[in-house]
Amino acid sequence: MITIYHNPRCTKSREGLSFVENLNEEIVIRKYLDEPFTKAELKDVLKKLNYKPIDLVRTKEKEWTENYKGKELSDEELIDVLLNHPKLIERPIVVKNNKAVVARPYEKINDILK
Repeated sequence: MITIYHNPRCTKSREGLSFVENLNEEIVIRKYLDEPFTKAELKDVLKKLNYKPIDLVRTKEKEWTENYKGKELSDEELIDVLLNHPKLIERPIVVKNNKAVVARPYEKINDILK
């Protein structure tokens, strides 16, 4: 089974979803802006991505540049920022078993299919 954390308003996320839909796999589509991550889920995804929380931040978003840019935040504080402002989370995130990728470009999804 593949889970895609999806934002329908994002072109890259729509491309990733289209790619996943063409695979012969069961898919769970999680619109994470409507159904936010729990702290445990976000930590699990970060572990599968092998990312630090800052690696998942969309640092060019207005919310980030106006409120957080240049601040020294711990990993826990960054996780809280992402939970409180899910728009700041890079997308789409595609998870299969214990592997995950930020599918930018969508072809990165192939990395977790092997």
